[in-house]
Amino acid sequence: MDKFSFLNAVHSGHIADVYDQYLINPDSVEPSWRSFFQGYDFANEKYTLKDTEKEFEVPENVLKEFKVIDLINGYRTRGHLFTKTNPVRERRKYTPTLAIENFGLSEKDLDTVFDAGNIVGSGKNTLKEIIKHLETIYCDSIGVEYMYIRNPKEIKWFQKQLNPNSNHPNYSAEAKKYILQKLNQAVTFENFLQTKYVGQKRFSLEGGEALIPAIGAIIRNAAEIYDVDEFVLGMAHRGRLNTLTNIFRKPIRELFSEFEGKDFEDETIDGDVKYHLGLTTTKTLKNNKELKMNLVPNPSHLETVGPLVEGISRAKIDKTYNGNNSKLLPLIVHGDAAISGQGLVYEVTQMSQLNGYTTGGTIHIVVNNQIGFTTNYLDGRSSTYCTDVAKVTLSPVLHVNADDVEAVVHAIEIALAFRMQFKRDIFIDLLGYRKYGHNEGDEPRFTQPNLYKAISKHSNPRDIYAKKLIAEGVIDANYLNESIAEFKDLLEKEYQLSKKAETSKVREFMEDTWQEFARKGIEAMLISENTSYSKTKLKEIAKVVSTVPNGVKFLRKAERILRDRNKMVFETDQIDWGMGETLAYGSLLQEGFDVRISGQDVERGTFSHRHAILRDEISEERINLLNTIDDKQGQMYIYNSLLSEYGVLGFDYGYAMANPNTLTIWEAQFGDFSNGAQIIFDQYLSAAEDKWKLQNGIVVLLPHGYEGQGSEHSSARMERFLQLCAIDNMIVADCTTPANFYHLLRRQMKRTYRKPLIVFTPKSLLRHPLAVSTLDEFANGSFQEVIDDTINPESVTKLVFCTGKFYYDLLAERTNLDRKDIALVRIEQLFPLHLEKLQQIIDQYPNVKNYVWAQEEPENMGAWSYMLQRFRLVHLEVASQPFYAVPAAGSSARFKRRHQRIIDKVFETN
Repeated sequence: MDKFSFLNAVHSGHIADVYDQYLINPDSVEPSWRSFFQGYDFANEKYTLKDTEKEFEVPENVLKEFKVIDLINGYRTRGHLFTKTNPVRERRKYTPTLAIENFGLSEKDLDTVFDAGNIVGSGKNTLKEIIKHLETIYCDSIGVEYMYIRNPKEIKWFQKQLNPNSNHPNYSAEAKKYILQKLNQAVTFENFLQTKYVGQKRFSLEGGEALIPAIGAIIRNAAEIYDVDEFVLGMAHRGRLNTLTNIFRKPIRELFSEFEGKDFEDETIDGDVKYHLGLTTTKTLKNNKELKMNLVPNPSHLETVGPLVEGISRAKIDKTYNGNNSKLLPLIVHGDAAISGQGLVYEVTQMSQLNGYTTGGTIHIVVNNQIGFTTNYLDGRSSTYCTDVAKVTLSPVLHVNADDVEAVVHAIEIALAFRMQFKRDIFIDLLGYRKYGHNEGDEPRFTQPNLYKAISKHSNPRDIYAKKLIAEGVIDANYLNESIAEFKDLLEKEYQLSKKAETSKVREFMEDTWQEFARKGIEAMLISENTSYSKTKLKEIAKVVSTVPNGVKFLRKAERILRDRNKMVFETDQIDWGMGETLAYGSLLQEGFDVRISGQDVERGTFSHRHAILRDEISEERINLLNTIDDKQGQMYIYNSLLSEYGVLGFDYGYAMANPNTLTIWEAQFGDFSNGAQIIFDQYLSAAEDKWKLQNGIVVLLPHGYEGQGSEHSSARMERFLQLCAIDNMIVADCTTPANFYHLLRRQMKRTYRKPLIVFTPKSLLRHPLAVSTLDEFANGSFQEVIDDTINPESVTKLVFCTGKFYYDLLAERTNLDRKDIALVRIEQLFPLHLEKLQQIIDQYPNVKNYVWAQEEPENMGAWSYMLQRFRLVHLEVASQPFYAVPAAGSSARFKRRHQRIIDKVFETN
């Protein structure tokens, strides 16, 4: 008996529905149907049963229904390639097309009625009407990419969004006027700047003005429909001034003052150019809802702001909104060349669903100029679309014609609904153009003459939309002219008022978050902070982190780690680095601070010293003992990160920016891995306070020290960080004892201001028998910027300054040689140097003839160049390797010889 005979009796509309379900999720359909669909070949009219080798004739009506369904599926998967989304260029040609002949249909089928129309919302209809409906949904001003999504619920959701209204909005007259108002503000603002500040850089939005009503729609709908309370927006230069003015309501006269080039009123900062500045503002909506909006300051390094947006958002979600990611919405506005060319976008995209970094989905908007500076898009990417990075996380993409502002707003509404429903990223590709050169001073016709001929004749989006509304009878010509004149008058008044101002001001970003933290200078940075902590409480913490909880079974090795912790505190009083670090976190948690640590393998620690997370051997439950100290403590969050430095450090910097009472730490797997995040160090950590008044207490842990591991993994490139040090912008430390590291971390949170802290952390010292501290040293005292020697100062003729692990190498040699004439002084805080304490130490050695700076690194690396500039108390000689291109030799034997030569030089007699 033919196992597919049921096809003769079943209604073709039912087959269409089942097959549509099969295309989305094959496992969801009944097995016999799945078997049939899997074996069916649309290229043939006959299905051959392999078990009987008999031909089964598919009924003609069923066969045609399948072909129509195949056509529908073609529009769903490839319709975006044949849209009307490019306002100024012809689309590239793609084959095969969506011609019905490519699906086994012909013109004679156009008037045939098919049940398959039901699955796209057109009802039982002729093929001609079904195609018309499909063209309207998938091939007009919005191209939709979503069929690669693997979640059937999301695919069904999209189809329900698109089918009923044919992917076209039906806005009220009031809504249309609002859209026109925002579009008019965008266009008039750019025209005004072009008139008043000819040739000045402003990175205008002309050609992409629909971005303003788009962002306006996101904010209004998110707040009013979804009860969102806060937005965090990151964007590059293009359209930024327009967004600041027309969305964030930055005082226009302040912006005009910046165009005038007036000096900043605050002498303690250098400020930044106007299109890098950020702003935090609060908007009151019609329903009296207070809405907080943050535009994050950013440098010229495109896309760098992306991970900061996510970090700021996550910090606010964690603390302000108690983990509810429906209350805050992250937005990132990209450029088309940047989103496809910058690898950071991939890193941030990969973060989006990770436990330690997710923010409940981000709406990405690409202002697609179809050109990057002077580079055509065909030379700027290999992918079909600039947004193809979205497919990494199966995020949907909506490509929209920026000239069709209603389509833009409609796409935004779909994107917002998707994000709020599924808490995932979604991308909007806003396809427009760039009216002028890259920065209004360039001549784009040098490189794109034909494109700019077309652009010069092209109407702006406001005029296109106004013409449409006039034709619909929504407005008349006077309405538009009055709107233009009214906004232009406002701009002119503000322009005249700006002339009276003598200076410009930099508004502090997230000022309310930082109101309890005053910005401080070098004097405050050199004041000692009381970081002592009760010995009794430290013992309580030690007890908790060295005890297996009831009902939990750890691995035997993990239980041994806990026993070792107990022994350090309660028996030997010799506490190592890992336990000292644990006590620092525990004490801060007890005082109500939170702790966040992220980086590659930080839960255990690259060198197996931390073991912050232990797992139950049976359930594999993650257990953080530091979160079980008491009921009133802060929370510790620790996450192994993706294999990223740039993105993760940017995220954690953003987290620290939004949450100054959380000790936020990024740890590199090895110190030299930090070079993958150099842009964050250069543009934010070292410079943000001076540019944007941004305080930040991020702590960066960089494992550093020469142990014969080759050119990589020896040096954290100390010289680069010290070169970035200015007057009071950051702190750089290299500790030699667990207690001093403990006090350094505690000091970071106990201060009433925040500075980034770079710590060169040890590797071999983690288990060095001399690198231990007593409980008294933790309980009492404070951080020591300089640690003097204990040798008799009268006998010293050579005073050696050093830092970090090299001290122990020198100490071992001095002990071996039994030298009493050499003192070893450890500089624990490299920046800022505590020159007063250093001078006091120098004065204690009256018979010194030689002062030496000793370092493991080559002479062109390490701290030597910095010491020459900053350490001017005495004449320093240097003991180091000679100049090398690499930090260390690859051969362990050669490394040992070179290392010993430095030590020998320190102990040579003059």
